[in-house]
Amino acid sequence: MRVDIITDTYVPDINGVAMTLGRLASGLRSKGHLVHVICSGETQEAGQTPVAAITLPGYKEVRVGLPGPFKLRKRWMKRRPDAIYVATESPLGVSAIKAANSLGIPVATGFHTNFHQYMEQYRLGSLQPATMAWLKRVHRKAAVTLAPTPDVVEALRAEGFENVALLGRGVDTELFHPERRDGSLRTAWGAREGSPVALVVGRVAPEKNLPLAMDCFRKMRERVPDLQCVCVGDGPVKEALSSKYPFVHWVGVKSGDELAAHYASADILLFPSETETFGNVLLEGMASGLVTVSYDYAASARYIDHGANGLKAKKGDDDQFRALAVETLQHWQGDMRGTARLSVEGLGWDRVVETFEGELERIARGDELRPLGLKERRKVGKMSVRTVFLSDIHLGTVESKVHEVTDFIEHLRCEKLVLNGDIVDGWALRRGAKWRKRHSRFVRKVLKKTEKENTEVIYCRGNHDDILDRFLPLAFGSIRFVKEHIHLGADGKRYLVVHGDGFDSVSTRHKWLAVVGALGYDSMLVINRWYNRWRAWRGKEYFSLSKKVKAKVKSAVSFVDNYELQLQEYARRRGCDGIICGHIHTPEDREVGGIRYLNSGDWVESLTAILEHHDGRMELVHYEEFMARLGAEAVESATRERQGDGDPVALSA
Repeated sequence: MRVDIITDTYVPDINGVAMTLGRLASGLRSKGHLVHVICSGETQEAGQTPVAAITLPGYKEVRVGLPGPFKLRKRWMKRRPDAIYVATESPLGVSAIKAANSLGIPVATGFHTNFHQYMEQYRLGSLQPATMAWLKRVHRKAAVTLAPTPDVVEALRAEGFENVALLGRGVDTELFHPERRDGSLRTAWGAREGSPVALVVGRVAPEKNLPLAMDCFRKMRERVPDLQCVCVGDGPVKEALSSKYPFVHWVGVKSGDELAAHYASADILLFPSETETFGNVLLEGMASGLVTVSYDYAASARYIDHGANGLKAKKGDDDQFRALAVETLQHWQGDMRGTARLSVEGLGWDRVVETFEGELERIARGDELRPLGLKERRKVGKMSVRTVFLSDIHLGTVESKVHEVTDFIEHLRCEKLVLNGDIVDGWALRRGAKWRKRHSRFVRKVLKKTEKENTEVIYCRGNHDDILDRFLPLAFGSIRFVKEHIHLGADGKRYLVVHGDGFDSVSTRHKWLAVVGALGYDSMLVINRWYNRWRAWRGKEYFSLSKKVKAKVKSAVSFVDNYELQLQEYARRRGCDGIICGHIHTPEDREVGGIRYLNSGDWVESLTAILEHHDGRMELVHYEEFMARLGAEAVESATRERQGDGDPVALSA
């Protein structure tokens, strides 16, 4: 595959976008793809073409590529790429998208920077709506927009962005390693034996919120006077900050081994930025074994388990951030550092590059991630997997997406089907909800799988179907009803399967409150249905108002109780490698402390499930994307048949 990457910044520039693009480009090249980078600046590197650019006034570190539609068209007419990736929304990037669209070359764009949020930092807050509208227009012309975290993906979709997909980030755990600690470097900073060093890494610019970090340094030094403070980076406000905070060591820009040594030679990392789309610095600090403080969003929301492998404050709460910065002085010699390192050891770049490669190949084929029509779905074959995990279908309610979940299992052939709680909503039925024919159809489909495909069915009770408690354990042929289940994966790993309500204090200690909450949630779903009809009429994307409200309420109880952490600890006590649960309607796949946490989500709003492939690989899938993938495989198989390449290819994982 021939791929051109268009960007304003690229290695050796020192920033997260340049580093990420360098990893993606080298990863594709290692897989045998032809990658050419068109970037601003002066470069003589092989595989790169420089283009004209200007620097921002007062911000010489940032270059803005100038448009070059004619040069790009000439190049691509001569050497047509299979796909292009536009990483920046500058005049250069916009001209590249227009040139590619005119030639029919598929385009993927990357949402690497929250430019609209920068407006506030530069006292241009009134321009935020206009900036977001500009970004939306730019990305709308691409086949797919790749965003680094699930919350960014969700935020962009809520703003009306189309075809947004997740492309995560990784960290080089060999480069960023605690073993790179340098005693001579600490001596140069004036750090005595047994005294901590606090670090900040990044552009010294208004959007990085560095005055807060400096204030934290000051408060930390009040507790530990010989604390040494170091800032790695350069930028437009460095001169002002360095004169105001002379006790900080302003060491300038570092990269490669030198940057890794600075990380490892420190003990504490403060990451006060509130405008990141991801935050590579945080993972680099964790890989280096530092105690980190960050705001709870982007990379922090996904990878920091508060109190275990780092500390995080509510976004926007400066007072909490300051308090946590002071609290790090109690942890910098403790177990948190080792836990931080352990939690990112599996976050290499290989999986990220594979996802990037897959997205580019998909748009190069012309595949679209779109819902398939009924006629199209009938033509799609079944995917063969080892195990399917579903939860929170809530049969008996109006909001249950029973058509979709029935369609989903109809296109799967599995050895085992695990129904992990709240499949039937007994609470709703007791309140007078009606059982519809479509709900019975799902039950018939499950029974048919046991008869025709010899599928084993495990039904773990939940809290909405807790009436089963009085009968457990119970078995009817190949269908078993249990409270929890140990699943042995094809790769030998043990997973504890449990609905998870037992670890939610609302469900266990305040059942009346859970019932009231369920009533409120159902009412919100009704409002949400009408609200989204209005949004659809306005031409806007689906927005989960109910999910937003529920997340806020649940987070005050379930998440404060460390729901996920408790489940992981329970799995560890049971001698399992991972846990598979549901209950909170929040699909997730992550690993903390060596225990993999998988939440299958729900079939009310998320429409997600977990698949175990025949090699033991676990995958969190979304219904629409899953059906689109099957459709693409079916089209590819049919094309090969027409071209006489042999028998049809069976759909598989």
